[in-house]
Amino acid sequence: MSGEGGRCPPSFGLPPGYFDTKEGQDLLARVAGLRGDRLLIAVAGAPGSGKSTLAEALVGQLRDAVLVPMDGFHLDDSVLDARGLRQRKGAVETFDAEGFAVMVERLARPGREVIYPLFDRSRELAVAGAGVVGSDQRIVVFEGNYLLLDRAPWNRLRYDLTLFLDVPEDELERRLRGRWRGLGKGDAAVAAHLANDLENARVVGEGSRQADVVLRNS
Repeated sequence: MSGEGGRCPPSFGLPPGYFDTKEGQDLLARVAGLRGDRLLIAVAGAPGSGKSTLAEALVGQLRDAVLVPMDGFHLDDSVLDARGLRQRKGAVETFDAEGFAVMVERLARPGREVIYPLFDRSRELAVAGAGVVGSDQRIVVFEGNYLLLDRAPWNRLRYDLTLFLDVPEDELERRLRGRWRGLGKGDAAVAAHLANDLENARVVGEGSRQADVVLRNS
C-alpha cells in the first residue's frame, strides 16, 4: 500500500509491519499533527478495497480513538423489500444517509457521548444502540464506501483528515469473488453479489471528492 503511485500486496489486509514503514509512519505523524478537542477521520473506498482493515489498524495505533463504521446505517431488509431494493443492498440508496450525517455532525462537538448503531453481519441487520463514542474519546475514525461522495448529504460533512483507498477494478473483482465464495455462495449468487458490488465501486470511484491522502493498492 502506498501513497500516490506506490504498490502493495493484493490483499484485504495491510502489509506486515505497515505502520513501521515510512508511509505508515507518515500517516501516523499526519494524524498526530491534527489539532482539536475532537478529531474526525474518514477512511473511504470501494467494496473490497481494504478500508475496514486499515481503519481498524489505525485505531489500534492511536490513543483515545474509536472506530465508527458506516454500515450501522444500512436500511433494514423489510424497508428494502418495500422499496424494491433488496438486490441492491449496499448501494448508496440503501443507507440512512441523513441519519449518518446527523451522527457525524453530533460527533464533531467534543465532550459528549454519542450512541450509534452497528451492523451485525451474522444476522444481516443493524442493531440500534450497540456502539458508544465516549465523551473523553478524542479521535473518531469513520469507515465506509460513500463518506466522500460529492452529493448531499455526504458533501456537507467535514472531516479533519480524509483517506481514500484506490484499488483497480480487476483487483476488486478478484477479492470480492473470493469473499462471496468464502461465505459459501454458489455461482449464481456470487455473480449477483459481484455485479452489485462492482456497480457500487464505480459510484465510489467516479463520484467521490479528492481525499487528503490517497493510498493506491494495485
